[in-house]
Amino acid sequence: MTHDTLSINGTGHKDTNPVLGWWAGGVAIGVVLILAVALVQPIGVSTQYVVLDGVLLHHVLPDVASKSPYLAKTAPGWTLATYEFFFVLGIPLGALLAAMATSRFTTRVVPPEWNTRFGSNPGHRLVWSFVGGFLLLFGARFGGGCTSGHMISGVSQLAVSSLVFSVALFASAIVTARWLYGDGGKR
Repeated sequence: MTHDTLSINGTGHKDTNPVLGWWAGGVAIGVVLILAVALVQPIGVSTQYVVLDGVLLHHVLPDVASKSPYLAKTAPGWTLATYEFFFVLGIPLGALLAAMATSRFTTRVVPPEWNTRFGSNPGHRLVWSFVGGFLLLFGARFGGGCTSGHMISGVSQLAVSSLVFSVALFASAIVTARWLYGDGGKR
């Protein structure tokens, strides 16, 4: 197993071809959304992190958890045995299974783009990944939904707030990518 993201094919060259086209991923997400809406409810992910926090806090400090109106509202019944939580658990599990099934699993922590720009220190990369993930989750909860809740479920329902969110997300992603990697990683 190499530390590259892409597998080495029989010719000794890295396989840069995607397993499926971008359109197949879009169709698959659409089918999952249709099934979710028909069977349970629209897709959303970020709330389940708060539910996990609430359930854990309720088991450790039940008085503190019960006094939080936000946690009491977000984690009713103080249980993780819900469709939404298992859906969220399936995301990394599905990614792991797909990476293993296509021989593209890697343990590499530092992508080449990051290495070129900021160096090869995995600790540095993990700290900044954690900070970015924290800010993303905080923003998702502050904004009332994450990319799956707004961009998949909300846009499909033509929710104005989701359309505004999507435009703002793409604009900020472009600005951030240009700021971090716009000069090809040479600074």
